[in-house]
Amino acid sequence: MSMEFLTPEARAFTGATLSPAQAKETALGRLRALIEVSDVQAGGRLPPERVLAEQIGVSRRAVRHALDMLEAEGRITRQQGRGTLISDARAGTLDLSAQLARLTNPVDTLEARMAIEPQLARLAALRGTQADFDKLFEAAEASRDAKDPISYEKADAAFHRRIAVAARNPLLVTIFEAVLHVASDRSWRHGRETAHCINNQARYAASHRKIAAAICERNPKLAEETMRAHLGTVQQQLIDHAFPRSEDA
Repeated sequence: MSMEFLTPEARAFTGATLSPAQAKETALGRLRALIEVSDVQAGGRLPPERVLAEQIGVSRRAVRHALDMLEAEGRITRQQGRGTLISDARAGTLDLSAQLARLTNPVDTLEARMAIEPQLARLAALRGTQADFDKLFEAAEASRDAKDPISYEKADAAFHRRIAVAARNPLLVTIFEAVLHVASDRSWRHGRETAHCINNQARYAASHRKIAAAICERNPKLAEETMRAHLGTVQQQLIDHAFPRSEDA
């Protein structure tokens, strides 16, 4: 694949002194630009880390961090023997998801997630790598440390996406992305923020750690059960918000 997406200034960036955080941010921004250009098709292959690092002008560690982030977002997959592939699972689902969001509601969406994600957790326990497990625990901690509902939503989505990636099933990942996109519909934000309020965040983050631990222990049964229990709790919060009980009930 051509590296024409990088400007001469970017190529000259090699000599610049960047902090580790700046290098990671630069690498992520350049790689996003690469996979989002119109002439790059899903299934395209990115150059090796070494080439990307040289072209962008950052360390391979910064490139690897950026690739980790893009993989967690479902934008790429890394396959042994095939390299890093652009496989934005969301690209073909956005229109359908927008239509579905108008036909369904958050409670129905949680039912769909409960049908899919426990299975993803089970598969992740069977197929995940140690690198997957490390990233999963990082994502769980990020959900605990989120400072506001919007930050929590992003961290929560990243955690569940990490599990989907570790399951190593492209079709299930695509379905997961479609359901997650429906769940992120803007008109449902108030309900989501209620379900993810600060009083619930600590409990949900603790559930994330339990799910991550079960997957890391390669216990598929426990991973599946823990995920189902977690989503069941979130679903109940949504139901309580959507259909509040009267004091006389």
